[in-house]
Amino acid sequence: MNFNKFYLVLLMFLGVFAFSQDPIIAQPLSSYESSDLKTDEFGNKYYYDAKQKAKIYDINGETVVVMDELIIANKPKFNNQLDRNYYYFLNKKLYRVYPLFLKALEQYRDIQEEVAALPREDQRKLIRQKQSALADEYQSQIMNLTTTEGKVFTKLLHRATGKTVFEIIKELRGNWSAFWWNVKGNIADVSIKEPYDPYNNRTDLFLESLLQSNWNAGYLQPYDGYENYKMKK
Repeated sequence: MNFNKFYLVLLMFLGVFAFSQDPIIAQPLSSYESSDLKTDEFGNKYYYDAKQKAKIYDINGETVVVMDELIIANKPKFNNQLDRNYYYFLNKKLYRVYPLFLKALEQYRDIQEEVAALPREDQRKLIRQKQSALADEYQSQIMNLTTTEGKVFTKLLHRATGKTVFEIIKELRGNWSAFWWNVKGNIADVSIKEPYDPYNNRTDLFLESLLQSNWNAGYLQPYDGYENYKMKK
């Protein structure tokens, strides 16, 4: 199920302007000649792109890129090949969502600074203005975001701000709006009240490992204050 409607509202709250990093270019595995494909130790077919130093897989219909130099920090234990596949599938989702997350975080911090000196009514007016201006412009950019990408986005925001998306919406719009969009999020199989918890949530553990690995390798730009996060038991 697409995450588009809920995600659009969240982007409007935060005033997100999308931007891009240097992309990793990969074609679907089916577009390569069969004679150019290789087989890994698990029997999976892949194409090796020597220029980008990357292996290109097809996992459950998704094109997944595995970089040679990706240094796995605190690599989680994989229970089976399906576990490993999911790890790299999640890495692809992280690459797609991360630029939007960075800008969302920047805009959220900017809004906090702007509204701090304003009366309450002016705060609401400012937020309404941002929503109105951005609604039409960015809807087309998020129509194809999946539920998994929406989950990754909400977890990244909680890691960076210490607040769930529910708490951020409540802060910006009030209790009723936060309640309503929690309902919308759960319908899309995304709980906006769910915290980022790598110690107890295996997907979050994978995500934390991928973040540290990509930051260490220079594939993703760390956000200001990224090192302040402490994983809690």
